[in-house]
Amino acid sequence: MRSRRLVISVAVIAATVGLVPGMAHAADPVAPVAPVAPSAQGVAAPAVDLGKAAAPNFKTFKSPAERSVRKGLPGGKAGAGASQAAGNPDLAIVLNAASTSAHALDLETTVISADSTLKVTVDWGDGNTDGMDAYGSTVLKSSHTYAELGEYAVKVTVTDPANQAEVVNTFPVMTAGSDFVPYAPTRLLDTRDGTGAVKGKVAPLGSTRVKVGGNGAIPAGVTAVVLNLTVTNATSGGHITAFAEETERPTTSNVNFEAGQTVPNLVIVPVGKNGYVELANRGSESVDLIADVTGYFTRTEASGYTPMTPARFVDTREGLGANRGRLGGRKTFSTQIGGLRGVPEGITAVALNVTVTNPKEAGHLSVFPGGGATPTASNLNFTPGQTVANSVIVPVGADGRISVFNGAWAGTDVIVDVVGYYSTDSKASFMPLKPGRMIDTRDPRWPHGPLRARGYIYNGISPDEAGIAGYVLNTTVTNTTGTGFLSVAPDPNSLQQYRDKTAVFPERPASSTLNWTAGNTVPNLVQASSGKNGIVDYWNQGWEDVDLVVDLFGYYESK
Repeated sequence: MRSRRLVISVAVIAATVGLVPGMAHAADPVAPVAPVAPSAQGVAAPAVDLGKAAAPNFKTFKSPAERSVRKGLPGGKAGAGASQAAGNPDLAIVLNAASTSAHALDLETTVISADSTLKVTVDWGDGNTDGMDAYGSTVLKSSHTYAELGEYAVKVTVTDPANQAEVVNTFPVMTAGSDFVPYAPTRLLDTRDGTGAVKGKVAPLGSTRVKVGGNGAIPAGVTAVVLNLTVTNATSGGHITAFAEETERPTTSNVNFEAGQTVPNLVIVPVGKNGYVELANRGSESVDLIADVTGYFTRTEASGYTPMTPARFVDTREGLGANRGRLGGRKTFSTQIGGLRGVPEGITAVALNVTVTNPKEAGHLSVFPGGGATPTASNLNFTPGQTVANSVIVPVGADGRISVFNGAWAGTDVIVDVVGYYSTDSKASFMPLKPGRMIDTRDPRWPHGPLRARGYIYNGISPDEAGIAGYVLNTTVTNTTGTGFLSVAPDPNSLQQYRDKTAVFPERPASSTLNWTAGNTVPNLVQASSGKNGIVDYWNQGWEDVDLVVDLFGYYESK
């Protein structure tokens, strides 16, 4: 049996030729850079095998020989004892299967038989069958890819015409991948008022739980959930780690915060077998936590994902996608997503990066389906003059629109970049992983130092893996000494081109993933496209070096 293996390699590129100092702003387009051939500093980091991280998704299925059902063939000896009188009395089947990708599995059929010519038929349960010839006791291997996720009854039939005998063994199998079901933004947890948990802050080095499966209209048995997780009322710095209940707490982080901050971050996190997600406070002081759901993943066919190179759909500073000028206090705008700029009509949800800049006072933004009621859930919080971004996954209205509400009493500019969409026609299913750290430029083992000003790191996440459409990452920037923003985009080069020093200089992205100011530690979830080569670039769009941390939480796999 084989299993998915992702091999991670990373290197850093200095891109400092032909530049003059300046300031990167809120995802403003930047001046083009003279084309140069980049070269890696030092050597790529050692490959990281994430097979163990993916292992919980790849289930095994068994059916012993005792479940074989024997019958006589038509045209054989007459009478009630015909099947018992037939030859090859020990004829039986043992079945073992294992999922190997989001939609595929390997099947091992062990045939127990006297020496005789056999016909073997595998009915995969989706209308497809495979036929094989065999002789006597043997082991046969076969594989199958299902067009749709779900549970299927696999039936294997072994026929022995010479001995007028036939046996059948049937067992259920389940595909490993998960599809997305959008959910109207809803608050599941607020420790300030006791929503979803006991009222009161989460203790230092303590944790609280969020009920997901079986909560409201969310069914039991969901595999993962999309939460906007917000930390508030913090009196010292720290971070929050989200993970499936009753599993080992990972060493990765989801939300980093400082004293006095209200910090949101989107998380896509596996759900425990009892339907809960655990939220661990890794700070030295207690904090309040808020969790809002916007969708969940299930092993039944729903909406797949299609990643995109980030595309700007709204910029109120320019009048793109909305009226020009700040979105007024307590005001809402709606904008079209479906049917524009490569996004098809008929989508069910959209993955965004939403940025606030130039706010006049503190407040929050809520993003929700176009035409729907304004939710109490928030997507990002801001302070006066702050530029801040957050990932958002939100259902779209029936007309393919979304709405954005400014919860402050004064105006702010809003920027919306689309990074992907969910639809019933999209082919990529989600595979959650045990979180793993891929890059930490602070680590002494990292040979390249900080992410250079105006430079980028290229990250070969799955350069040799077919069918990987995109990745769920958490990026964190820290040790900042100035102002800037991070951009994440697929790389046009292959790893071999970098090794051969024939790589072309990638086009500098204009979109932003997260924004920082001096002294900040800022996280943000990224749903990154794999592009053509399975390589992702992380761009420092500021004018000072920064440290970068990248954690991998899952990937999207096409059929």
